[in-house]
Amino acid sequence: MTRVKSGIVTQRRHKKVLKQTKGHRGTRHSLYRRAHESLMKALSYSYRHRRERKGDFRRLWIVRINAAARQEGLSYSRFMDGLKQAGVEVDRKMLADMAVRDPAAFSKLVTIAKKESKT
Repeated sequence: MTRVKSGIVTQRRHKKVLKQTKGHRGTRHSLYRRAHESLMKALSYSYRHRRERKGDFRRLWIVRINAAARQEGLSYSRFMDGLKQAGVEVDRKMLADMAVRDPAAFSKLVTIAKKESKT
């Protein structure tokens, strides 16, 4: 049997990794072993942060809704409770957008929430 060498395959794999780590600092983009470690970390961070981004946006929306609701004299929790009691099903993304772009419509929702709120 003849000996099979994987030189071309390995070289292609190394080139692929080095191409993906372009822009990393120091030897993390030029030496294969360091580049591979750097790439594995980078991929795991990007996977994790794609999921964290959802929570980041939710926090941003809540901050915007709270600020707009407090200008109308209502806290965020009372506002959301009032909307839930009234049966208004608008998600936080849309509420935050309304608070920024359409304050008149948002203030109508605040009046609805105030009517339905317990206090």
